[in-house]
Amino acid sequence: MSMEEKKEYAEQQIPNPAKGGQHLDPEEIAAISPWKDTIRRLRKNRFAIIGFVIIVFFILLGLIAPLLTSYTVAEQQLVNRLQPPSEEHWLGTDHLGRDIFTRIAYGARVSLQVGFFAVTGALFFGTLLGIIAGYFGRWVDMIISRIFDILLAFPSILLAIAIVAILGASLQNALIAIAIINIPIFGRLVRSRVISLREEEYIMAAKAQGMKNGRIILHHILPNSIAPIIVQATLGFGTAILEAAALGFLGLGVQPPIPEWGQMLADARDFIQLAPWTLLAPGISIMLVVLGFNLIGDGLRDALDPKMKN
Repeated sequence: MSMEEKKEYAEQQIPNPAKGGQHLDPEEIAAISPWKDTIRRLRKNRFAIIGFVIIVFFILLGLIAPLLTSYTVAEQQLVNRLQPPSEEHWLGTDHLGRDIFTRIAYGARVSLQVGFFAVTGALFFGTLLGIIAGYFGRWVDMIISRIFDILLAFPSILLAIAIVAILGASLQNALIAIAIINIPIFGRLVRSRVISLREEEYIMAAKAQGMKNGRIILHHILPNSIAPIIVQATLGFGTAILEAAALGFLGLGVQPPIPEWGQMLADARDFIQLAPWTLLAPGISIMLVVLGFNLIGDGLRDALDPKMKN
């Protein structure tokens, strides 16, 4: 469709409330891009804005952690162990006298790093396998789909524990495990989208013109599948951070002295009655970050859904 045809179609379809319901001018329509329209509607979603503020807060907390505290993550002051929140220690101290606020701030770096790299890996391989399975079909689809089914047959946390137990407990292996268990989620999502797109008329026309499969996938299939992938990736961040915290709680994730919120929960469980602040700080941090990503994901889903446009 040429630019003139787009203007003509948009002029017939889109009313302008600011002009009493009259149709928008062609120049106004041409200036509106789908992504600008998505951002505009996302900014009107209060819950998405709240989620964005939460995530930005924790990102800044991790980035400027050295400027906010004079303590180090491994600095122990046994004489000040299990101290309640005070002016000197904003969130109190743990059972080894370490400053909890310092460990929360530096732990934000670890949790967000886990979420980013785990989701990036799962997104890349899941999208790649999903496109191959959905576009080519037949025996390729059958093999890849069975692999997805096998991975999804196990509870995600148990599969992650098994992978880390085989590879060894470390941050890198935790990232690999979380990425693997999330691959079939992206893969099945992309596969279903590709199956519906490959029968579209413009895809059939591209094939009839002799366009190669790789070009069809890059120029037609992938761009039209990007919206659900973005939404799932955003929601996947929260899931990945939660799974990393679970592995850390079990001692299979990040190893000391690196601070990690799940590990902090495990260290504080014996002091829940004596010093509840040691448990509340990492627990609330995990809850807020997961909530923030879920709010953003829900907002993106509504903003990118054509049925929600008005």
